[in-house]
Amino acid sequence: MHIEARLRDLGFSLPPPPQLPAGTRLPFTAVRLIGDRALISGHGPQAPDGTLAQPVGKVGTEVTAEQAHTAARLVALSVLGSLHRALTDLDRITAWVRVHGMVNAAPGFTALPDVINGFSDLILEVFGPQIGQHARSAVGMAELPWNIPVEVEAEVMFRP
Repeated sequence: MHIEARLRDLGFSLPPPPQLPAGTRLPFTAVRLIGDRALISGHGPQAPDGTLAQPVGKVGTEVTAEQAHTAARLVALSVLGSLHRALTDLDRITAWVRVHGMVNAAPGFTALPDVINGFSDLILEVFGPQIGQHARSAVGMAELPWNIPVEVEAEVMFRP
């Protein structure tokens, strides 16, 4: 499988490293490689230029479920960009282990799994069920950094 070619065929491109708001200090790495596992820190949706994608706000009020689903797809591309920078070759990924999806949910918004399906669907589209199938949670949060609608952290296994 050639993941980068598959991404291109699907019309996707990986964003550059995130451009975070001025004054932001993140004293950790986006991807921590330990043996044959990559632990992926929480990622938000990125625009093609690396800035935070719009819209921002609470899902269910300022952001629609459909917009949040699209944001979750952008998060998947952001994660893949970080994995590519860490591994240099996405074909080294042998399994998606787990995905923890967080939604900046307005009170009463409960379609959290539908939102995070944007992330899961893209991963399955790109990697197929053998490698892309993963355990997952989708939870609502009172707030997320910079008011982003979706954040995802994950874990993959890779060929060292």
